[in-house]
Order: sequence, then structure tokens, then C-alpha cells
Amino acid sequence: MLDDLPATLQLAVAEARANRQRMSRRQATLTLPGGRSPALRLTVLPLEAGKRKGPVALLLQDVNALTHAEQRLRQLDRLASVGTFAAAMAHEIKNALVVGKTFFDLLLEKNQDADVVELVRRELSRVESLVSQMLRFTGPDKPAVADVRLHEVLNHSLRLVDGQLRDRQVNLQRDFAAHSDLIRGDEYQLEQALVNLLLNAVEAMGLDGQLTITTDAVAAASSHGAARGTRGRSQIRITIQDSGIGIPAEAVARLFNPFFTTKAGGTGLGLFITQRIIREHGGVISVKSKPGQGTAFQILLPALG
Repeated sequence: MLDDLPATLQLAVAEARANRQRMSRRQATLTLPGGRSPALRLTVLPLEAGKRKGPVALLLQDVNALTHAEQRLRQLDRLASVGTFAAAMAHEIKNALVVGKTFFDLLLEKNQDADVVELVRRELSRVESLVSQMLRFTGPDKPAVADVRLHEVLNHSLRLVDGQLRDRQVNLQRDFAAHSDLIRGDEYQLEQALVNLLLNAVEAMGLDGQLTITTDAVAAASSHGAARGTRGRSQIRITIQDSGIGIPAEAVARLFNPFFTTKAGGTGLGLFITQRIIREHGGVISVKSKPGQGTAFQILLPALG
């Protein structure tokens, strides 16, 4: 039976029997069928001390799996630290906003530009909402839902990134074809998610890029990507397509992981928060991308009616 084991394991067993003691934390590499060669941590334990040919127990641990588990533990620790920091920061910013908002209200009453007044007031309310839910992944809060016109949220989100679009001379094309854009949701959270995606798209493109925003209705029967609990309901699909540099295949699967980023200086939290917001609205988000061929994010949200 010993002869049936790979040579590496036979050698370890022979050494353990010769030394008549436990061998642990020994590194070994095995070649498995299919060409895979995992790095292993090998422990050999003689079950009957003093016998040269007594039975032994072999314990094999995949070093790569252990390393991945350690990385996940470190990541969870970082999430806990960020949560504590975010809660303290949100409290202080919210206190400062009380004073700041009063001052801004007085200024806005004297401003005759109705559009500017409405924009500033809306954005102050949005900041207040974001601060109260800062880094949403640290808490279980649910959206404050109401009837929302998705096309209005999209248009406002585009207005917020208008400066970046103009700076990079991005050609914007929008085609809002969904016959009904009414959904249940929190417009500030949805705006946060959409602005994250729009800024990512702009940053991925150079000058004269192409940004296409579309909506369409998806019949219940073909809602293959529907979130659990929403199957059988019609949906609205949002597609945000850019002509940017694209994303490597190995990075696509990790895009929504916290702290993973492909951008220098990025936090790796934007897409994680975006996905959480979409899921809390009963939706799903997916991405398709190829290096040099741009990226398309697709969102499915349950429709009303």
C-alpha cells in the first residue's frame, strides 16, 4: 500500500518511521492528475511509538487554501476597523451638517436661480443621507423606499458627472426605452450606486470616449438574472457601456469584493457598496468586459406595474 503513494509521501513516511517521531510543518509539492501541483504542508504522525514499520497518519493541508483563509481574516479585520471609523466620522460630520445646512438655507433664500437652489438643496439632502449610512456595508440598514422614477434618477446622476464628461469630451448617448420607469426604492442610494458606475466609466476612458446609457423592460418570463424573491416579476434593465480600457478577465470575478481595485489610489469600496445597494433593492448587477473593448455594467431592478 505504501508503494501506491507518491514518492514524496513515501519518503516522508520512511523518515518518520526512522526517526520514530512526529514530523510537522514540512513543505511538499505533489503532482496530481491534470497537471495541478498544489503546495502542501505535510504532517506525519507515527501511531505506535518505537516501531520502525508501525502505522502512521498523514495530514495534508493545502498551503494556498490556508493563505487565502488568512487573507480573508485580515480583510474581515479591516472591515471591522473601517466600520468603527465610519461610525465615528458619520457622527461628527452629521453634527457639522446641522450648522452648515442652516447657513446654506439662508444663502439659498437670497439666490434667484431656481435650478441652482434646487440642485444644492438636493445635494445637501443626499450628503446627509450618505453620511447617516456611511459605508453602508458596516450596518444592516434597509433603504427608505418610496415610488421612484428611475429615468429621473439617471438624468440627475448624469448631471452630477457632467463636469467630468465635458473635461474628457465624452460623447454621451442615452436611450431610455423602458416604457415604465417606476420602481420602489431609495433615490439617494440608487443615485449613489449609479454615480459610482458613471465615474468608473469616465475614468476608464481617455478623450473622446463613448458612454452609452440605456434602459429597457425585461419580461418576467425572461428574467433569468432576477434576484431571489423577484422571479416572475417584470424588470427594468439599465446598461452602462463605456469604450474604455476594459478589465482583465482575472479581475472581473473580484470586482465587487471589498478593497479590491484596479485603480491606483482606489479604495476598492465603490463597487462593493454599489452591489449592496442594488441587492437591497431586490436587483442584481453584472459586468462584461474585455481589455481594449470597454466595459458594460448591467442592472436589473424589479418594476412596478
